[in-house]
Amino acid sequence: MSGTVTAPSPAHAQGTRTTSMGRVAALARAELTLFVRSRSTLVSAVLVPLALPFTVRSATGGMDLKGAGLTVGLVVLPAAIAFSLLFAVYSTLVGVFVARREQLVLKRLRTGEPRDAEILAGAALPAVVTGLAQSLILAAACTAFLGLPAPRAPQLAALGLSLGLVLCGTLAAVTSSFTRTAESAQVTAIPLVLVSMTGSGVVVPLELMPDRLARICELLPLTPVIELVRGGWTGDPSAPEVLRALAVVLAWSAAAVFAVRRWFRWDPRR
Repeated sequence: MSGTVTAPSPAHAQGTRTTSMGRVAALARAELTLFVRSRSTLVSAVLVPLALPFTVRSATGGMDLKGAGLTVGLVVLPAAIAFSLLFAVYSTLVGVFVARREQLVLKRLRTGEPRDAEILAGAALPAVVTGLAQSLILAAACTAFLGLPAPRAPQLAALGLSLGLVLCGTLAAVTSSFTRTAESAQVTAIPLVLVSMTGSGVVVPLELMPDRLARICELLPLTPVIELVRGGWTGDPSAPEVLRALAVVLAWSAAAVFAVRRWFRWDPRR
């Protein structure tokens, strides 16, 4: 991540009052300026998630999807959304949080009016909106070109996507706590990306895995998001299955929030 951002002047110094939403929006606008100026960020956050679904589409040729009750669209669509969450949101935000910390931006902002949660939300908002927009575009494209019908339970898909955006943003803050430099952010983000791609049903659906392995993979952070998104189109998940998926993703979210509160670093690492 390159470039710097100047912390807004405290509103009380100017004799004005601000709201929490206004402070988050101001921070997000400053972050958006840096977001669009960074070529590497645009490539990893915009182009990579849009290109990777084609590789999954090619890989489905060797899968017994019919035997698992799946179609190409039901594999590619959740995978496409997962790629947006992993690259546009998670990987991007690891670099953003680390870069702003090392540039002393986070430290300066904490001396002003914004609260800690507002600072993190403002920094994360451009990447989260990018991931949301990509997911909606990819969902529409998969529905149009892969023969998917309209979602039977759109509330499940919306719930899964919303929880996925929050979870990936929070996990990015956790990962940044253990990342020394902006350059190393690409490395520290790899483990979660690889584990999610191989074990959360992104590349290979859990229905095609051995039962014991599938049960283990159900506990990974991104697996319930994939299940809820796919369930939104199929309408198949039973109430216990939905509750299990919600329990897993909420447990990971709660653990991530605790980790951020406990270990997130606001000062540069030396």
